[in-house]
Amino acid sequence: MDIKTIGVVGAGQMGNGIAHVMALAGYEVLLNDIDADALEKAVALIDKNLERQVSRDKISAEDKAAALARISTTLELTELGATDLVIEAATEREEIKQKIFDTLLPHLQPHTILTSNTSSISITRLASRTDRPEKFMGFHFMNPVPVMQLVELIRGIATDRETYDACLAVVEKLGKTAASAEDFPAFIVNRILMPMINEAVYTLYEGVGSVQSIDQSMKLGANHPMGPLELADFIGLDTCLAIMNVLHDGLADTKYRPCPLLTKYVEAGWLGRKAGRGFYDYRGETPVPTR
Repeated sequence: MDIKTIGVVGAGQMGNGIAHVMALAGYEVLLNDIDADALEKAVALIDKNLERQVSRDKISAEDKAAALARISTTLELTELGATDLVIEAATEREEIKQKIFDTLLPHLQPHTILTSNTSSISITRLASRTDRPEKFMGFHFMNPVPVMQLVELIRGIATDRETYDACLAVVEKLGKTAASAEDFPAFIVNRILMPMINEAVYTLYEGVGSVQSIDQSMKLGANHPMGPLELADFIGLDTCLAIMNVLHDGLADTKYRPCPLLTKYVEAGWLGRKAGRGFYDYRGETPVPTR
């Protein structure tokens, strides 16, 4: 199947990055969100990030102009039904994702492939509630999308080979690398990464180390580019908690129990960088640990 047009649902952190790389690779992109301001900000951010690539000689000014020209926006979700491939990149809540697919279904072309950028939710379960489980799969990009090289491709129990091959061809056209993951809670990356972050929060919760000492230890002692608590703030503490809950519920193992301190931060609305506060306070010139 030759994919030419791509619909992206959600103009947030992941959605705008997906639109960016798809347009740069030559696909016509239709970006949707329920908020007009979010769409305007997404296009402005894509413009800024493309300009950064131009300034670093990664792409030409002509490439940037052509990519921006390939991106259209819409507040009407149903308009994405005309595309060849839909990538849902909305909030990591199953009921929201399900509502999006329910709205889209009557408007899709027979050949349209449905995918979700979910970082943890069952692809098989999402697919089973659609009219095309064989044309449904997980298409999980890493954040920030223009920089990170990996894409997890997750087949549900019903996903057919043609659908997988079509999505694999898209990943290759983007110049990224695909990792095939089985449809189990949190797939590969987050199955390994999130328990590490959760354990770092437990280490803070139990007073073994401060925010600064924990992050320094992992950066200098394990050569991680970013400390686990700094990384949690970058991802979003609400997203980290949601994934830990999926792991805990889906695998029924106490080793995946979310740390109570992580829950407390989320309840406080201290969700990380996007909220101005998380394990660090970002409201000043430089981030300051909050514990």
